Amino acid sequence: MSMIYPQPEFIHHGAVDGVTGSCHEYRIADDYGLLIDCGLFQGDEQGSGNKANSAISFPLSHIKALIVTHVHIDHVGRIPYLLAAGFSGPIYCTKASATLLPLVLEDAIKVGVSRDATLINGVLARLRRQIVACEFKQWQALPELAGAAPQLRLQPAGHILGSAYVELKHHAACGRVFKTVFSGDLGAPHAPLLPAPKAPYAADVVVIESTYGDRLHDNRRARVKRLEQVLLHSLQDNGTVLFPAFSIGRTQELIYELEAIIHRLRGQKIHRDLAWEQLQIIVDSPLAAKFTEAYSKLQCCWDSEAKKRLQQGRHPLSFSQLHTIDSHSQHVELVQFLARTKQPAIVIAASGMCEGGRVVNYLKALLPDKAHQLVFVGYQARGTLGAAIQRYGPKGGYVEIDGERITINAEILTLSGYSAHADQQGLLNFIGRMRRKPGEVRIVHGDDHAKQSLLRLLQTRGVKAVVAS
Repeated sequence: MSMIYPQPEFIHHGAVDGVTGSCHEYRIADDYGLLIDCGLFQGDEQGSGNKANSAISFPLSHIKALIVTHVHIDHVGRIPYLLAAGFSGPIYCTKASATLLPLVLEDAIKVGVSRDATLINGVLARLRRQIVACEFKQWQALPELAGAAPQLRLQPAGHILGSAYVELKHHAACGRVFKTVFSGDLGAPHAPLLPAPKAPYAADVVVIESTYGDRLHDNRRARVKRLEQVLLHSLQDNGTVLFPAFSIGRTQELIYELEAIIHRLRGQKIHRDLAWEQLQIIVDSPLAAKFTEAYSKLQCCWDSEAKKRLQQGRHPLSFSQLHTIDSHSQHVELVQFLARTKQPAIVIAASGMCEGGRVVNYLKALLPDKAHQLVFVGYQARGTLGAAIQRYGPKGGYVEIDGERITINAEILTLSGYSAHADQQGLLNFIGRMRRKPGEVRIVHGDDHAKQSLLRLLQTRGVKAVVAS
């Protein structure tokens, strides 16, 4: 019989030196551990892009289950490697994440591993057998450990569709019930489409993200106004406004907010030759199109504002100006057409950090021309192409793409407050609004300055906090 630990052990296999590669081990006995997320590294973090780094380098024999907070690639991208390493336990996630996870991993395997249909279908079939889809707010028994009775509960995190923070409880060696919370990625309050997260009632330990632990976001009304102003400014010279965006979450939020702007300003002019209702919005990502369709089918997960728009007869994720590009040949033709004609358009293309995907072809074609604008609406991790463009673009510099030097003449804009992540105040509220404060807060998933800023503020509020390592 395995001895239950007096207190759980935390081993962080990712998202401690930056914001990607989330993977946290929660161990409560020598032969009993749980993984929370298993994500890919991106940019400079831990040698991203190195396949050896994607491989699972930690022991698995004692890992009884994987718990997925949400399906962004930096939280789930190493799952195929986990399965290849022999993990055969249950994979717990919300019902919405259970729908989306196979789509994400199918694309990840095609991009990073193999396009062999037999291999991909085999991985996905195995994945589906191991997935356990959970309802929000209901306790779920985990694999047994005699005397511990471990349980899981998933609570809405408001980050992307299906995202959750994780509550775990078990009987520790001392006999008392020990409770731990893993935040996953928390959403910003009043974000489009999704209800805001509510703080847990109590926990002994909280493991919290800190992506924006050092800054505050604008409120949503100000963010939408800034988006409108950016479009008015950018479209004056009839160029393309390019948004690099993650296929899931950010793309759907942008579509939702653009529909609202066009609905409110219909009949008005952007400039003499272009009315708002004439503006073409193009989603050039087959994966994003699949996710948008899934978002539309999962309207039960939407917040009250989004449901009200549906009741008014509006279609926030499917309206007349919105077009999707499917085939690669269509994509190539569109890139060439927009570069040649400078026809006004908004293009949303993956990936969000410009690390591969169709957005790269747009960057090659559009960055050298001052008629176009590139608008960042998401976090750019160290070492990514997006971070380099953000840094050197405003100085009139250049970047290298596929070995080619690309001069940046296009205007580079950043809507920094337009984030699906909680800001500093949101993170502080997540802890501060708990009815029973945690004995310890472990800070992960942030750059050093963000983690240290959040650490100091928590400590000034009397919270025992540490930066995880």
